[in-house]
Amino acid sequence: MSFHTLTRLASILALSFALALPARAVTLLRDAGMEYALSQVAAPILKAAGLSATRVKILVVNDGSLNAFVVSNDAIFIHSGLISRMDNAAMLQAVIAHEAAHITNGHLTRRISNLGTGRTAAGLGTALAVVAAAAGAGSGAAGLAIGAQSAAERAFLRHTRAEESSADQTGVRFMRSAGVPVSGMRDVMRLFRGQEALSEVRQDPYVRSHPLSRDRLRAIEAYAVAYGDAATDTSTSDYWFARAKGKLTAFQRRPSWTQNRVGESGYRDVALLREAMAQHRNSNTRKALRAVDQVIALRPQDPFFYDLKGQILMETRQFAAAANAHGQAVRLRPNDGLLQAGYGRALLASGNTKAALGALERARSIDFRDGSMLRDLSVAYARTGQRGMASLITAERYALRGRLDDAGIHAKRATGLLSVGSGPWQRAQDVLIASERAAKKKRR
Repeated sequence: MSFHTLTRLASILALSFALALPARAVTLLRDAGMEYALSQVAAPILKAAGLSATRVKILVVNDGSLNAFVVSNDAIFIHSGLISRMDNAAMLQAVIAHEAAHITNGHLTRRISNLGTGRTAAGLGTALAVVAAAAGAGSGAAGLAIGAQSAAERAFLRHTRAEESSADQTGVRFMRSAGVPVSGMRDVMRLFRGQEALSEVRQDPYVRSHPLSRDRLRAIEAYAVAYGDAATDTSTSDYWFARAKGKLTAFQRRPSWTQNRVGESGYRDVALLREAMAQHRNSNTRKALRAVDQVIALRPQDPFFYDLKGQILMETRQFAAAANAHGQAVRLRPNDGLLQAGYGRALLASGNTKAALGALERARSIDFRDGSMLRDLSVAYARTGQRGMASLITAERYALRGRLDDAGIHAKRATGLLSVGSGPWQRAQDVLIASERAAKKKRR
């Protein structure tokens, strides 16, 4: 298990606008296995929508409320609370279909064009830039953060009933084309049916940003009846949904809760995955490793189970064994940034700094939004005598967290150590400029 929380992150190049964002920021749960599972669930829907399944990421927001949203064409955000409340893959695919419809129907583009003042546009532009960065777009970007409280952003996320009706209809078409049971969308809407009776402050965010109505629910129920549930084989999506939900809930719920429900998915490997996580969280390493070894025996070519084993070993300070497990995960899936970061972290802990530096540099080249990876990378640079690079990476890590004063201190140090005009020197300059602008903003 290698969940990573990202808060108050921003594009290095967009940091000059970041001051328009409020203090509260979206927090993500990052895990290689969970994100891969969600990508498999989303793939048939995204294909039906004409969107790239490799470009549009499904990212999990660490929030127990029921919500999902899009703010760019490259990522769909789903709250962990919503996934936890879902019963099957079709429900998750319905949410993905609905949000994908907002992308394909041009709702985002229209709302951006309707924004008012320049300041609002600048603040929202930063949010869009950094969300695109979190989805992997843009070479100058380094993370994700959107404020949840600004009126401009609330207005941006709030859909009209006409847009909702259009997204429902288009989403149903995507589901039908993908062979997904249309009843999934009906079941999702029923989750929210009681929310409209609550005052706005007590409603889940989905209801405030995606207005419901009896007419809308009746329309979805009519779609379900009209289209029927003559779905194609859903076994692949059902399995990966069970993997994603099983790992997410085992991470967030009490170990006793997980153990009481360990086999509810019906998949032996998912049950063993959850058993391993519950035992590990109960500090029973022997039982945790026994469960993870059993699941690896069932699926020896699955890199994410080796990643889980490596995480357990790392957290019990068995660093050499952890490096071996993470190394196997990377050999099976070398282009996964989160897996490479885990491997580099284990190598660094085991004292193999040179190999760790190589793995961590590869991780950054694939996915440079991971603050834990950046911390490890700065340590690796420092241990190999590359003080300028260590200061640069530390500056970028602080910038991603919104700590621009600290970022400026390390960026200034980096500019004095790096070759003038080099790529790393230019990166340090970007952070330093952003820090200086932030300081001027505070003094006004």
